[in-house]
Amino acid sequence: MENTLQKLISKFKKEEETFLALRNRELENPRTTDQRRNFLKKTALGGIAMTGMMGLGIEDTIAQTTSKVSRMSAPSELKITDMRYALTNVMGGTAIIKIETNQGIYGLGEVRDAADVRYALFLKSRILGENPCNVERIFKSIKQFGGPARQAGGVCAVEMALWDICGKAYNVPAWQLLGGRYRDKVRLYADTPEASSPEEQKRLIDFRVNEQGYTWLKMDVSIGELRGKPGTVVNGKFWENDNGVLAQWGDRRNMLSYGNTMHPFTQIQITEKGLEVLQQVVEDVRNMVGYEIPISTDHYGHFDLNNGIRLAKALDKYRLAWFEDMVPWQYNEQWRTITDAIETPTTTGEDIYLLKDFLPLIHDRAVDIVHPDLASSGGLLETKRIGDYAEEYGIAMAMHQAGTPVSFMANVHCAAATQNFLALEHHSVDVPWWESLVKTVGGFKMIDKGFATVPLTAPGLGIELDEEVVKAHLHPSDKTFFKSTEEWNELRSHDRTYS
Repeated sequence: MENTLQKLISKFKKEEETFLALRNRELENPRTTDQRRNFLKKTALGGIAMTGMMGLGIEDTIAQTTSKVSRMSAPSELKITDMRYALTNVMGGTAIIKIETNQGIYGLGEVRDAADVRYALFLKSRILGENPCNVERIFKSIKQFGGPARQAGGVCAVEMALWDICGKAYNVPAWQLLGGRYRDKVRLYADTPEASSPEEQKRLIDFRVNEQGYTWLKMDVSIGELRGKPGTVVNGKFWENDNGVLAQWGDRRNMLSYGNTMHPFTQIQITEKGLEVLQQVVEDVRNMVGYEIPISTDHYGHFDLNNGIRLAKALDKYRLAWFEDMVPWQYNEQWRTITDAIETPTTTGEDIYLLKDFLPLIHDRAVDIVHPDLASSGGLLETKRIGDYAEEYGIAMAMHQAGTPVSFMANVHCAAATQNFLALEHHSVDVPWWESLVKTVGGFKMIDKGFATVPLTAPGLGIELDEEVVKAHLHPSDKTFFKSTEEWNELRSHDRTYS
């Protein structure tokens, strides 16, 4: 018996020495974040190994083995204590939120690009004191305050941050909490570069494909390309702004502007000459890219489904990856008509909030691909639910994303955990400081040759902010940096949605 016990002691001693060496190596690594370093210090063995317990009684053994256990790392005792934000200059103003807890663990989330950070701050009073690991329970209590497109930005930001905290608390990546992963890297799609000449555009496309390594591209096929070309558009002049442009964005208050008028209600039409021009635009890009790389399309203009079908049929022969948002997502029957009429796959969904509003499109097979934006659709778990449900109907899922690395990594974890995933949008490929907004935990490369790396061991979302870089790229309208938000602490209403 004594010989067996001695062997066990020797075995445990070697394991302890190996553990300590690995722990010390990580502590000394300059890439280890302060939060991770503090965590390693707090969880240093939690007591002594069996080698140090020889000859101790049961009371002394228990005292020794629990003497160094951290009382500040129990997930069941976590409480939300604060929510703060920083407004970055990504996409003209995208807010990162930080949800803090009583144990020093915090989570990062993001309010969708160009959405008001107050969508998130409004929720602070409703989550204070809650255990952040009860992600679904909290989500169900706040989802009533979300809505289509950017109206969902606050709810989704909170949900992202909760998964980040939960992963850190249990020391596992977010994808593990969603049920595990299907892939170790996530395919990205990026914009096709535009240029003033075909030669320059070819050079930029070659750089995008051969140097940056992207294997999926996306381009606009817009009636904006027809500006100044007589005889290409019917009724376009009426809708132009003061600069002679059909502006999809910019006029927030004029509900009768071109950009704020739904597609069926403009009565803009494309002539045969206009179709020929747009066909040539696509042919030029297809010839530059070749046929091995999928090319998705978007931003055609505000015109009805009849003209959308005519445009799609003119471009079917180029085997495009999809036609996106040809009409508003709300028009389910029109989507079914378009999908049945053309050969190219169809997709919509970047402005749809929650699975319930994807259901009609999926049940009717009105689109071939669902296309949620995780920062609008309900966050990581709801987006996975959308993908899983679509899969049951033979429908694939691509993902729209145009934010900071925070929502980008939230998307990466969700994509890794969803089987019918196709590709994830990366909208800031050519922004030189974008990746530097964060540091990856463990030093993994966030994007490598057109693919996002799925962090295999880094807890939560797997990133920490580089605060100096974030401070250097705050939006001019709000230069504060995670300032106090105590004015949002008080709950002033009863939010139950039924009597």
